Formats: sequence, C-alpha cells, structure tokens
Amino acid sequence: MTRPLALHPDRLFPADPATRAIARALYAPVKDLPIVSPHGHTDPAWFADDAPFADPARLLIVPDHYVFRMLYSQGVSLEALGIPTEDGSPTEGDPRRIWRLFAERYHLFRGTPSRMWLDWVFAEVFGLDVLLEADTADLYYDTIEAALKRTEFRPRALFDRFGIELIATTESPLDPLDHHRAIRESGWGGRVVTAYRPDPVMDPEHGGFAGNLQRFGELAGEDIGTYAGYLRAHENRRAFFREAGATSTDHGHPSALTADLPRADAEALYAKVLSGDFTPAEAELFRGQMLTEMARMSIDDGMVMQIHPGVLRNHNAAVLARFGRDKGADIPGQTEFVRALKPLLDRFGSHPGFTLILFTIDEDVYSRELAPLAGHYPAVRLGPPWWFHDSPEGMRRFREAATETAGFYNTVGFNDDTRAFLSIPARHDVARRMDCAFLARLVAEHRLPEDEAHEVARALAYDLVKAAYKL
Repeated sequence: MTRPLALHPDRLFPADPATRAIARALYAPVKDLPIVSPHGHTDPAWFADDAPFADPARLLIVPDHYVFRMLYSQGVSLEALGIPTEDGSPTEGDPRRIWRLFAERYHLFRGTPSRMWLDWVFAEVFGLDVLLEADTADLYYDTIEAALKRTEFRPRALFDRFGIELIATTESPLDPLDHHRAIRESGWGGRVVTAYRPDPVMDPEHGGFAGNLQRFGELAGEDIGTYAGYLRAHENRRAFFREAGATSTDHGHPSALTADLPRADAEALYAKVLSGDFTPAEAELFRGQMLTEMARMSIDDGMVMQIHPGVLRNHNAAVLARFGRDKGADIPGQTEFVRALKPLLDRFGSHPGFTLILFTIDEDVYSRELAPLAGHYPAVRLGPPWWFHDSPEGMRRFREAATETAGFYNTVGFNDDTRAFLSIPARHDVARRMDCAFLARLVAEHRLPEDEAHEVARALAYDLVKAAYKL
C-alpha cells in the first residue's frame, strides 16, 4: 500500500501556535522573492545548450554527493550507482536500475536535509503525491522521465519557473568560459555568471599543479616563471572572469591561514613551489600568502572574496583513486580563524573597498571567533551554514550563535552551494522558513518588534546577498 507524499504548509515553523502564527506572517511576504544564488556548482553547459536532462538517475543521483555518499555509507558501491571512474572502466549504465537501488533505500534519508529537498522536488516540480519507496520506484521513474522530455522541464524553463534572478557557477582559472560566452550570445534573459576558483593554480598540493601552472601562464599570456609574472597571470584571468560576470572569488583551502611575507621571501617561496621541492608547511605558507595577494587584488578590481576552509578533502583514498575528486568524502576538521586571518586583516580588514566572506563547518568557532571578527572588522561578513550544516538545525544554531555578536547585517543571506539544480528552490525555502522561525521567537519574546522582523526577513532572503556579492 502506497503512502502519501505531502508537504505540510507549516513545516519547520515553531510548534507553539502563537509563535508559529508570527512565523507564518513573516514568511508570507518573502516566500516568493526572487532567488539569488551567488555561489554554486551547477553546470553552465545546461544553460548554454538548454538540452533536456538525460534521465532521473543522472539528474538526481549521479551528480549529487549528498545522495550517493549516504548510499555508499550503507554499503552500496559507487559502481552500482553509475558514478564515472577516472580510468573510464564501466559502471552501472542502466539508469532505471540505479533509480531502483535509490528508491529501495530512500528510508535512509529520513531526518536529513536531502529528504526535505528531494520531497520538495518530487512534489513541487514533478507533481508526485505518493512516497518514494520500492513499490513506487517505477512510477517515479516513468513520471520524471516523461516530464524531462517536455520543453518546460529544460534548464532555462526551470530557471524561470524557479524564480531565479541570478545564479553563479564556479570555474577554475584554466576554464575558457565558453559556456558563459554562449549564454551571453544566445539572447536568453537568464543571468548566469561565473566565480573565480583559483585553487588548482594556488595549491601546490593540488593534483597536476605543475601542469596547471604551465597552462595558466599560457592562457594569461604571462611568464609564470617569476612571482611577478604569476601574480600578473592571476590579475589577467580575474579580469577575464569579470567579463563573464564574476563578482567573487572562492578559495577552498585546508585552513584559514594567511601570510604577508616580505617580497623577497614571497619570491623565494614561489621558486620552491615552482621547483616541486617543497614541504607541506611551505605549501601551506604559500596558500596563505596567496590569500593575502587575492585580497589585495580584490581591492583593485572590486571582487568579493570567499574562504571555505577547514575540510580534509577526498578523505577516502580508494574512492579518490578510482572515482576522482568530490565524491562525498570531504570531512570537516577543526578550524582556527583569529590568528590565521590576522596577517590579511592587518592589511585589509578595515579597507572600505574589500569584502571577505567567511564560511566554516566547525560550528564551535561561530560564537568564539567568527561572530566577533564580523562584529568588528568592516570587511568581514559571515557566510551561511555550509555543507553538513546546510540544514534546519544548522541554520538555527548559526543564528543563535552569531546574531548576538555579529547581528543580522554582518551576514550575507543564503548561499545554496550545490550541483543539484532542482534542489535550489527547496534549499532557499528551508533557509527562509528557518530565518522566519528564528525571528518569530524574537518577536514572541518581545526582543524585536514585528515590523522590524519583517524588514530583517526580507534582508536575509534577498537584500543582503545582493549587497554582499555586489549584484
């Protein structure tokens, strides 16, 4: 017997009836505001080509590490889920079999954000009204497969249907940005911009770093054999990215360490990095020096700077070797910001033309380090809960830990940071509901007037992100 799928209109609102009523009132004016997605990982080719999505499995399972990491943790092999291998060896090619594996194990997602996002997609995008499980797997597959063949389910149509005002993708400095050029030249009105992610040419421990540097110099038209030429190459590629709409850079370093070396020391360090004969400590120092150089360039060209530190990426060596990077094995670690950021903030923390957005997945530092930094330095803003804390409880804890010290206006609204295109509206809806729930409690406890709470709810849903990312 099938079970119904229904999205409760009061989901995520407070259980107390009076506070819930305030949350409803706060949510109503913001729920349909346009979506601004300033940093994510959707594929710009989707919007350039506007081709139909291939099938349900390759749309909703294969590219979404939130989904397949849970299945992998319960013993489902990545081969069985059709995840492509590095050497091209075959994996499961039947998307219906992949879908059935997923459906049979959908119960594993109970209580997780992925369950909320997926249920929203199933109900709101595809009109399904029964729960996904083994008995409904084929019904789901057939319904979604049929929908994907229709024009209104192509990427550009969904972009418009979702009310997306702007979406930013993320590209390496080695990317020619051909898809972004095709979007601009197509005449389509959707706004898709890029973001500059220089990790492959800033992290000496990144796979293929030496070859990346060579290609980087060629694309920039600079001699990267010298530190000066290397910095000019970044400046040239940043300008190229700005032409494609970029307003931000993004840095996914292992730590938040920054450095401000004398020029001669920086040149000597770069020479070691270039030679390939460097220690892990020297690699870390180089990354830190380059974060400060990126801040300097941001003041020159106006790009907003984001740092996403504190992750031991690709923790599973066997998965990395067989399937490559970004396959659900990125694990949080302890992160320190106060001392790590001091060299950068000593130079640029009070500069009126600089914005530094900080993210963490080490929640302990919200109240101890990040909120005090954002509550003092004019340049510092707090990014929203990220990755494992992009969740109702993570959002609640963030507001509770950060608001009393940093306030609302030293945060930047919501950032969905996803490859899963269809989940973007669901994620923004969760953030808006949780912010309204938090604000409702402040109103109910007579800590914030309701008219001011309405202003904050709009700012968190729309205004702050546009201002922070200069959109």
